[in-house]
Amino acid sequence: MAQASLRLGKSVANQAFRRNLSTTRAVAGTHLNYTVQDGVAVLRFDSPGSKVNSLGEETSAELQEAFQTFMKDPAAKSAVLLSGKPGCFIAGADINMLAKCQTAEEATALSKGCQDLLFEVEQCKKPVVAAIQGSCLGGGLEVAMACHYRIAVDGMKTSMGLPEVMLGVLPGGGGTQRLPALTGIPNTLDMALTGKTLNAKKAKKVGLVDAVVDPLGPGLAPADVTTHQYLEKIAINTAKQLADGSMKLPNRGPKNFAKKVEKAAFGVGPVKDYVFNMAKGKVMKQTNGLYPAPIKILEAVRAGLDHGVEGGYKAEREKFGELVATSESKGLISLFHGQTECKKNKFGKPANPSKTLGVLGAGLMGAGIAQVSVDKGYTTVLKDMSSAGLSRGVSQVSDYLDKKVKRKKVAKLDAERYLANLIPALDYTDFGKVDMVIEAVFEDINIKHRVIKEVEKHMREDAIFASNTSALPITKIAEASIRPEKVVGMHYFSPVDKMQLLEIIVTDKTDMETKKAAVDVGLKQGKVVIVVGDGPGFYTTRILAPTLSETIRLMQEGVDPKKLDKLSKGAGFPVGIATLIDEVGIDVAAHVAEDLGKAFGDRFSGGNPEVLKGLVDAQMMGRKSKKGLFVYADGSKDRPVNQEGMNIIKKFASVAPAATAGDEDIVLRMVTRFANEAVASHQDGILATPLEGDIGAVFGLGFPPFSGGPFRYIDTMGAQTFVDHMRRFEQSYGVAFTPCQMLVDMAKSGNKFYK
Repeated sequence: MAQASLRLGKSVANQAFRRNLSTTRAVAGTHLNYTVQDGVAVLRFDSPGSKVNSLGEETSAELQEAFQTFMKDPAAKSAVLLSGKPGCFIAGADINMLAKCQTAEEATALSKGCQDLLFEVEQCKKPVVAAIQGSCLGGGLEVAMACHYRIAVDGMKTSMGLPEVMLGVLPGGGGTQRLPALTGIPNTLDMALTGKTLNAKKAKKVGLVDAVVDPLGPGLAPADVTTHQYLEKIAINTAKQLADGSMKLPNRGPKNFAKKVEKAAFGVGPVKDYVFNMAKGKVMKQTNGLYPAPIKILEAVRAGLDHGVEGGYKAEREKFGELVATSESKGLISLFHGQTECKKNKFGKPANPSKTLGVLGAGLMGAGIAQVSVDKGYTTVLKDMSSAGLSRGVSQVSDYLDKKVKRKKVAKLDAERYLANLIPALDYTDFGKVDMVIEAVFEDINIKHRVIKEVEKHMREDAIFASNTSALPITKIAEASIRPEKVVGMHYFSPVDKMQLLEIIVTDKTDMETKKAAVDVGLKQGKVVIVVGDGPGFYTTRILAPTLSETIRLMQEGVDPKKLDKLSKGAGFPVGIATLIDEVGIDVAAHVAEDLGKAFGDRFSGGNPEVLKGLVDAQMMGRKSKKGLFVYADGSKDRPVNQEGMNIIKKFASVAPAATAGDEDIVLRMVTRFANEAVASHQDGILATPLEGDIGAVFGLGFPPFSGGPFRYIDTMGAQTFVDHMRRFEQSYGVAFTPCQMLVDMAKSGNKFYK
């Protein structure tokens, strides 16, 4: 067997050296390893010190060097591109490359470079096989599509997709042109417009991969490693057969009559117009025109259909450049960075990570916390005061796992194993074994005090007590504890299995091991974690409260709840602001408004507190009581405005000053109060960084994602402009719109939160 080995790096840049390069000479490199085995070049992508491979400046240069070496190497008749990491093929482009682009022209040039590299691969006369296991996303999938044959592993976390739209950009390495060629226009639009990922079998069905490899079980090495070794052998054998002609590349044309008709139809102008206009209409309806990337993706795909490959590539790189320069892309990329940072434990690994959790209260929140714990390997003791309540909570966990099985997210055997991690309890017998107790009982300080005193009698001295409170200061809750250093806040959002955010609240007394352990549990539960200081409402509830107060005032001024929903969704909130009040619960909103009103005074003023009390007294508490600002009927999506509720609000009617009653000002009144309080929280030390503030606002409360969060929203608008808006509203409504001192200072200095 002929063997040759090369390590490739930037040192190969010298052209004279390149001419003398041979397969017997080793060149030091970092990310790519080149070997030739029996006529097959194996290009192994394995970035050191990283869980994933990504396409950055250095890695892209090495990848290009490796392909050029292969093309010139007479000993290599074909090639296999695979990863050295079983869990990741190529996760995509290095986002930092986009951040470095200062202009649209620079981003266009970046796209052109990627297109040229992959065009070289595609045009190579010798066959190249991509062997895919793990994540193959964005630029990684574009690399794979440029190869001549693709083999993917079924399972083993293998997924393929183009998620660029979620970063406010489009695939810039030929993805908008190669994906339609492989899968057709409908599949392309489905994937590129949504960021949807496909498993190996689905990818083969649509034509994205050519062969699927079944995974192996564990042997001398773990299952993912043995499967990866097996994949490599199959890929090398396939590459040999493609090179010697014993195996032919598959016909990429339409496979059946329906696909042939589809392809022919997209050659007809009116059909193209109809499909793309329909797609554009859906995009505009879903995004309210606030996200430019989906429209540019449609335009790039259409350009390839209308003007051929050259026109398609030109449109793709130019539109890529335009999108990278937008504030929407910068905001979404900032959120991506924030998510990445908030998926790390900034305090470090705990000395004794929690293995067994106790959850007090089997209601929606308590059972939800149990749901996201048992399937992550935690033994979870779920306690409730009544058999009926406990049974309901266990059923919620069981139903959650059953749905995951039906959706093929987990195997039935695994679901049964996860359910076995759940220990239902009506007493504290098993609480001597738990490492952390998370209480999810009613939001009342006296009840919290009673619970902490009860449970601490049964807990170990080193066990942690966490409160899932949304507004009560953790310091006050800890007053009832004999070990306040072991008390922490863990504020989950409902529904727990769907909402990504976990807000951890620490006090001056919370010790470091408790902080480490709390973040560790949240990360293992799959949460994006922010850590904030203690105070009334912490961060998320504190910034939401004045916004909801302003919403009540707007309704007192006669603004219809449906109009408020339309305006807030039009501004980018995923959930309408009036609907949000019903979802939170009007009783909860009233309780929080009262507590935070006492803590912050007139600054939290807005709507008359008696409005919420009146609705609660009339048993109109939102969705959970079937009536709130809207009326809810089982089995119906129609939600008419609750006229009985509106009659209660009319009793407290007020008149809006004409200068602040326009639609734009209605939105600004809600958003400025939200963002001003976010900055005030940072000013008061509740929030350590603007990045965590943006993550908390977007992932916990639905602040418009395209803006990047309230801090980046202010940066984009300009602090002075933002303050000017608040001063204008302040003239009509007083201290509720007085900008905090940090904002005033930034307006004067011209500084930004993000440099």
